[in-house]
Amino acid sequence: MEYQKLGHSELVVSRLGLGCVTFGREIDAAQAMLIMDHAIENGITLFDTAEAYGGGASETVVGDWLTSRRMRGNVVLATKVNGRLTREHVRSSVDKSLRRLQTERIDLLQLHVWDEETPLEETLEALTSVVDEGKVRYVGCSNYSATQLTAALAMSDQKHFSRMTSVQPPYNLVQRDIETDLLPLCEAENVGVISYSPLAAGFLTGKYRPNQPVPPGTRFDVIPGHQNIYFTDHGYQVLEQLDELAERTGQTHIQLALSWVLHQPNIASVLVGARTKAHIDQALEAIHVNDVFTDISQTL
Repeated sequence: MEYQKLGHSELVVSRLGLGCVTFGREIDAAQAMLIMDHAIENGITLFDTAEAYGGGASETVVGDWLTSRRMRGNVVLATKVNGRLTREHVRSSVDKSLRRLQTERIDLLQLHVWDEETPLEETLEALTSVVDEGKVRYVGCSNYSATQLTAALAMSDQKHFSRMTSVQPPYNLVQRDIETDLLPLCEAENVGVISYSPLAAGFLTGKYRPNQPVPPGTRFDVIPGHQNIYFTDHGYQVLEQLDELAERTGQTHIQLALSWVLHQPNIASVLVGARTKAHIDQALEAIHVNDVFTDISQTL
């Protein structure tokens, strides 16, 4: 496993990170514990959760695992605050997350989504206060556009607030818009990038086809709202080219799609959501896939 410093922080993250979004929502605590055991045994040290995942269930399961396995010192623990990012909510959310995670400090606290209503200054001031109090080491954001991140960085520099250490965007062979502006901005500003959804929520596994019913129990069945992002002409075009590349190289769709993201420059860590230990193994195998995937990158 490779490791990399995250942006301007002192946090060192594993090339693969464990996305804990499925815990308490798609899999139970016992299965989640086994997945976390398997992840740490294979060198995955970045664990990413959020207060919104399972209504706090994901954080609770992660906290139980950290305590029962005595692994807090071995993990870079990241979580997110959701909803209205008022001073009161940010502070109360951090306290609740700390209790669920059974820890005294969060390594990376991220703003889950941009808040159009709360003044940015109020939000950043609240983040700075929890850092100053030792409850949080570093702050970051998730699902921010380049414009939004620029605004946050500028205000932090102007007001001497805690600066965004990282941003967490979706990034895969279908969703590549961050290449235009967000990735160049992060490189220029020394902001780490933790990408998620490398398999496009499972779309790039090949199990979804045009004019075919969605398999029951799959991600797009559980969260149908994601269909609008990937079930498009462009998405199916990418999938068709991935079909051809898989047949020509003998690599699986999963290996190719994961490997493509893992080999992109300026990505500190790639989060993989897992429902089984086999999903972790697939991601680990993708690290060693050769550069055959560059063919598809050049044609899209």
